[in-house]
Amino acid sequence: MFKPCVVPVLALLAFGMQAATAVAADAYPARPISLVVPFGVGSGADLISRVLAARMSELLGETVVIENVPGAGGMTGASRVAHSTPDGYQMVLGGVDTLAINQTLYKKPLYNAATDFSAISLVTDQPMVLIARKDLPANDMAEFIVYTKANHDKMQFASSGVGSGSHLTCARINAAMGIDVTHVVYRGSAQAMQDLFAGRIDYYCSLAAAAVGPIESKQAKAIAILTRDRSPLFPGLSSASERGLPGFHANFWSGLFVPKGTPEPIVQKLNEAAVATLSTPAVQDKLLKIGTTVMPPEQRTPKAAQAFVESEIKNWEAVIKASGVEQQ
Repeated sequence: MFKPCVVPVLALLAFGMQAATAVAADAYPARPISLVVPFGVGSGADLISRVLAARMSELLGETVVIENVPGAGGMTGASRVAHSTPDGYQMVLGGVDTLAINQTLYKKPLYNAATDFSAISLVTDQPMVLIARKDLPANDMAEFIVYTKANHDKMQFASSGVGSGSHLTCARINAAMGIDVTHVVYRGSAQAMQDLFAGRIDYYCSLAAAAVGPIESKQAKAIAILTRDRSPLFPGLSSASERGLPGFHANFWSGLFVPKGTPEPIVQKLNEAAVATLSTPAVQDKLLKIGTTVMPPEQRTPKAAQAFVESEIKNWEAVIKASGVEQQ
């Protein structure tokens, strides 16, 4: 009796699919690639993306087109990429807010950051800085801890919104010091900064790029860079970790991601372009000028980036729950 040879047929089919994928990857990219920025024009994410896209376009031989798709705290743009065709023609510049914080902050996030994306590479790291009113009688983290513990019941810290990076970072500092401080919420960082300059607020946790001007003009006092080590952005500023809060680290990272299911050869090609971009001195200089630095080489692999995102989701889940912020 004739018996169909199933195994060889299946093997041939699998080989054919692998060959087709390889051919598609060899031809990739054959048209412009969309890099979705889930925030508006002029935002920090937008500035970073434009630096990266220019160099990646040169390396890939096709234009990387920036698309600003703001909304829902960055989820609108990220969701569009998560649910797009996994062919490598749509990427998103995701970050700590869009891929970590919102997974706990929202009761029903529009995607699962751990399972709906394939990581290409982590790209940039921007530290947070603790700044205070200019007449606060503390000059570094050690002095700040002493002063705040003695005066916390009459102090106030500002944020640009409940659940924002500025809020949660300062909440982490307060928790690390073991104190409660009144939280004053503003509609944005500009309004919070103005009240800090006027002395109506005691301290604020700011992105490094936004803190440069106020610190240099002496409108605000720099207390600490919120990293384990000192940053090239503020080489003379001691870190929170070295002056009273060992191991404390708060930063805003970003990375490039594509939809889950994107063929591995395409992910690899995008990774190679991203790594080469981040290794370009001119790119590093441009990023430094806008207040951010490139991620170290060991965090630029897809595997490392994926593991990092998953760990950040857990880290921020603990922070958000400890802060008492209600889910939105």
